[in-house]
Amino acid sequence: MIELTGHSLTIEQLKRICVQKEEVTIAEKSMQAVRESRAAVEKIVSENKTVYGITTGFGKFSDVMIAEDHVEDLQLNLIRSHACGVGEPFSEMVSRAMMVLRLNALIKGFSGVRPVVVELLAELINKQIHPVIPQQGSLGASGDLAPLSHLALVLIGEGEVFGKDGHPVATANVFAEKKVQPIVLQAKEGLALINGTQAMVAMGVVNYIEAEQLAYDSEWIAALTMESLEGIIDAFHPAVHEARGYPQQMAVAKRMRDWLEGSQLITRQGDKRVQDAYSLRCIPQVHGASWQALDYVKEKLEIEANAATDNPLIFEGGELVISGGNFHGQPIALAMDFLKIAVAELANIAERRVERLVNPQLNDLPPFLSPEPGLQSGAMIMQYAAASLVSENKTLAHPASVDSIPSSANQEDHVSMGTTSARHAALIIQNSRRVLAIECICALQAVEYQGVEKMAPKLKRKWEQARAIVPSITKDRVFSKDMEAMNDFLNPVIKKNNTAKIFN
Repeated sequence: MIELTGHSLTIEQLKRICVQKEEVTIAEKSMQAVRESRAAVEKIVSENKTVYGITTGFGKFSDVMIAEDHVEDLQLNLIRSHACGVGEPFSEMVSRAMMVLRLNALIKGFSGVRPVVVELLAELINKQIHPVIPQQGSLGASGDLAPLSHLALVLIGEGEVFGKDGHPVATANVFAEKKVQPIVLQAKEGLALINGTQAMVAMGVVNYIEAEQLAYDSEWIAALTMESLEGIIDAFHPAVHEARGYPQQMAVAKRMRDWLEGSQLITRQGDKRVQDAYSLRCIPQVHGASWQALDYVKEKLEIEANAATDNPLIFEGGELVISGGNFHGQPIALAMDFLKIAVAELANIAERRVERLVNPQLNDLPPFLSPEPGLQSGAMIMQYAAASLVSENKTLAHPASVDSIPSSANQEDHVSMGTTSARHAALIIQNSRRVLAIECICALQAVEYQGVEKMAPKLKRKWEQARAIVPSITKDRVFSKDMEAMNDFLNPVIKKNNTAKIFN
């Protein structure tokens, strides 16, 4: 059970909640903040004050006053009209993350919702009732309005949730089965539920969890390639990396040395060649730079996971209500674009290592690692697939955050496109994992020609685990199945939670 406070949620906790399905509870101090914030909203309504989103319309309609007897209609109309998401739904894990993040934002006590709203969100999380939320339709400013509206629909008993088989079912049917009572939204509550960055952050958190694992996997796979090509370990000497000073670069070099400790296949400067190609020699520099980006992304995600991102925000017991712009997703949009580039580069350099493994002009191995060169093609077309994925990544890595398009009659004239950044980052992570799967398959095969008995002990254990997934290439077969099997092996999130695939 993880206690949510609105201030201390970490990615590790989100991983436990969203991957391992750990339950949540709300800190009493946070519930008191919710009660006080709600009392302020009720006072505003009773005094008929002019406050955006509470007694007025939304966006360009912010100058339209709403009578007290229409406040509930205003919130219901908002959710129904804004539920304009399209396309395939986010995965169930992303949906769960979205609920947790929205709950954590609301219990900060700046949003003015009733305790029953946050209690229902916690109940749905703990009963694993997850909204079906279309991926497309958010501009990433004014909040993730369309995706979060589909989440809010579920709270009022409408919309769809994931059924036991992963397919959409009517919320009303599941509520009846699980004995859950929907709510009737009151003043400010609809707006508080949808004005936020939780779709892009939820997708971003899942991206980070998978990208972090992919970055670690890229190192032992690169180490396998080093053994396969009898690479020069001197390039990983600590003095080289201390001379430059990047902590992440030094850490990658250390982990590479650890993986290769005891190997009889690696060489020293001058043994076989003076220096290796960049894709081997510069592993700490390139992978280390990607780790720098990952560290940046993690920092921004954890700040945003504990942020109040709706509008308006209520301070000083309702005496100070400010209409601001914390819903603008620019910090996460930039972070997701950075993540896209960082992960794409892990695939980029991995594909170059694949080329060195299969190209007979660049190694002393059988051409394309074929058991019968000429008669059998071996890993020839695996490299094609890796090249295709890397090329696709280059188009996806174009930053979505540099685009903006005005909305709401130009009232909302600059938007972040952060949810698009997060979605494209997810695709790049999927593509990059498959490139690493291809490198792994090729390195597993190549190291057999060099002598498995000479491998570093840690890498030999990895070789044994991976060989249980993909057998040795003794003749040509449908390698697509091997590549997918290795891809799944490299994604423990999917293995632990069969609904955790980012895109269904």
